[in-house]
Amino acid sequence: MADTMQFDLVAPERRVASVRATQVVIPGNEGDLTAMPEHAPLITTLRPGVLEVFTETGAQKYIVTGGFAEINADGATVLAERSHPVEDVTQEMINEMVAEARAAHEQAHPDVVDASAKILADMVAMGSHIGFESQV
Repeated sequence: MADTMQFDLVAPERRVASVRATQVVIPGNEGDLTAMPEHAPLITTLRPGVLEVFTETGAQKYIVTGGFAEINADGATVLAERSHPVEDVTQEMINEMVAEARAAHEQAHPDVVDASAKILADMVAMGSHIGFESQV
């Protein structure tokens, strides 16, 4: 069994991370999941949340606001709508993301109100998880 796997985190504007990981905790739409070497193939959508990458030298946390993850035996690739290392996130960034989610929720068609409410709640929870308050 392999000890590490390739992990890549990509946002539209840049490659956020590319490392050998021992495990990656991913905020999947249906709940958090942990990808490890030799994982069964899986594709999942993401919800706003904190993604944590564990390497042989430590761990790194990133926020993601949506997208999808592809996991297989050799590695995991996450394509995120937005992603930043947690230490780079500011209160202003969280406020902007929550405001965007709130505006989408308010403009949502009645058929998707529940889904947009969940995204808004996940966005607020993501900020709270890393120590920020929603002020929007």
